[in-house]
Amino acid sequence: MDEGKMDENEWGYHGEGNKSLVVAHAQRCVVLRFLKFPPNRKKTSEEIFQHLQNIVDFGKNVMKEFLGENYVHCGEVVQLPLEFVKQLCLKIQSERPESRCDKDLDTLSGYAMCLPNLTRLQTYRFAEHWPILCVEIKPKCGFIPFSSDVTHEMKHKVCRYCMHQHLKVATGKWKQISKYCPLDLYSGNKQRMHFALKSLLQEAQNNLKIFKNGELIYGCKDARSPVADWSELAHHLKPFFFPSNGLASGPHCTRAVIRELVHVITRVLLSSSDKGRVGSLRLGPGPRGPRVCEASPFSRSLHCQGKNTPERSGLPKGCLLYKTLQVQMLDLLDIEGLYPLYNRVERYLEEFPEERKTLQIDGPYDEAFYQKLLDFSTEDDGTVAFALTKVQQYRVAMTAKDCSVMIALSPCLQDASSDQRPVVPSSRSRFAFSVSVLDLDLKPYESIPHQYKLDSKIVNYYSKTVRAKDNAVMSTRFKENEDCTLVLHKV
Repeated sequence: MDEGKMDENEWGYHGEGNKSLVVAHAQRCVVLRFLKFPPNRKKTSEEIFQHLQNIVDFGKNVMKEFLGENYVHCGEVVQLPLEFVKQLCLKIQSERPESRCDKDLDTLSGYAMCLPNLTRLQTYRFAEHWPILCVEIKPKCGFIPFSSDVTHEMKHKVCRYCMHQHLKVATGKWKQISKYCPLDLYSGNKQRMHFALKSLLQEAQNNLKIFKNGELIYGCKDARSPVADWSELAHHLKPFFFPSNGLASGPHCTRAVIRELVHVITRVLLSSSDKGRVGSLRLGPGPRGPRVCEASPFSRSLHCQGKNTPERSGLPKGCLLYKTLQVQMLDLLDIEGLYPLYNRVERYLEEFPEERKTLQIDGPYDEAFYQKLLDFSTEDDGTVAFALTKVQQYRVAMTAKDCSVMIALSPCLQDASSDQRPVVPSSRSRFAFSVSVLDLDLKPYESIPHQYKLDSKIVNYYSKTVRAKDNAVMSTRFKENEDCTLVLHKV
C-alpha cells in the first residue's frame, strides 16, 4: 500500500462494531480498520499505535497458536495521511447506522490496521471470474458453565445467549427473541446445526451477515431493520445453487436454495484444516456440563416428543468450531468465580501500581504471555500469580466467545483441480471454500466488573420472566382442572 497516494474515493464503508470501523478498497482485496472513540475521549498517537500493535501481536502470538495459521489473519499497522483519513470520514458518515454514531472514527493519529478483505480474498486463490459468497457468523458461547462457583442454578441449565435474548428484547435492542442457540451449532449434530443456521437466517440480529463479491446482501444493521426477506436472499443465491438459466422460482425454490446454503455451511463448519496447538488444551465439553440448553426450541421440541436428548455427535477435533470452543472453555471458573480473583489482582495493583507492566496486563502479548495461559489448575493457592492467570484466561475465553467466523465460497468447475484448496460438494455443484476468524481483539481487563454486573442482570431478568410465565401457565392449568372438576361434580 502506497500511503502517499491515498484516494478516499477508492474506499467504501464496510461495517463497524463497538470499537472499530472498517472500510474496503473498491478493487484491491484489502480493508482498513480504524479505532473509534467517544467524542470527548482523546488518546495520543503513540497510544493508538500501541493499541493496534497489541491487536496484531495478540492475533499472531496467541490466537494463531490456539486456532491455527490458516484461520487467523493478523494484518499490520499502517500510517496514513491525515487529510485522507478526514476526507474518508466525511465520505462514509452517511452510510453509518445511527445506533453506531455515538463514537467517532479516529482521524487524529493516522494509524489503522491493514488486513485482507475476507469477504473476497481467501487463504486459497480463487478463479477471479467466479463470484464469491461469504457468510459471516458470530457463534457466541457454545457451552453451559460447569464451574462449582456458579450460584444461579439457572446458569447450569440455560446458556448465556438464550438468557440474554430476553433482556435484549425487553430493552429494545431487538424486536423478537431468536430461536438460535449456540449449543445447537456447536453440537456437531447435523440436524441441530441445520436448525441453528436456519434460526440465524430467520433472525440474523448481529450474528449473521452474507456478502456477495464483498457487498453486504443480507444481515441486520439494528433493531429498526426490516424483517428478513428469504425470497430476496434466494434471488441472490440462485446463481450459486441452481442452473444459471434461473427458471426455478417461487416459495419452493426459496426453501430449496436456503436448505442448500445451510447444508453447505454445515459441511464447511465440520471440515478440518491445520492442526494449531489447541489440541493440547483438552478442556471438554465431555462430562463437564450439559450438551443441551433447556431454552433451545430444538431441545424443547424433542422434549415434547418424549425424547430427553438429541443424538450425541460431537465436533471433529480439527474443525474451527471445536478449536474455538476449547479456547472459550479457558473460562474455567465462570465470571462468578473469577470476580474475587480480579479483585485480588486489583488490590495488588493499588499497592504496587508499577507492577502492571510486569504482569503484562496491557501487553506485550508475546510467547511468554501465551505460555502462562496453558496452566489449567483450579486449586487456588491464594497468590496473585494464580489470580492473574485465571483473569488472563478469562479475557482470552471472552475473546473466543465474541469472535466471528468467515466462510467464503466460490463455485468451481467439476473438472477443476482441487488439490490446492478444499472443496465442498452441493447437490448441483462444488464450492472451493476457506474459513477465517475475525474480531480477535483481547477483551479489556477493565471490562471484568461490567461483565460481572451484566451476568447478574441477565440471569435475574431471565429467572423472573421465566418464573412469571411458568406461574401463569400453572395458574391456567389449575383453573382448567377446577372447571373440569365442577363439570364432573354436576354430572
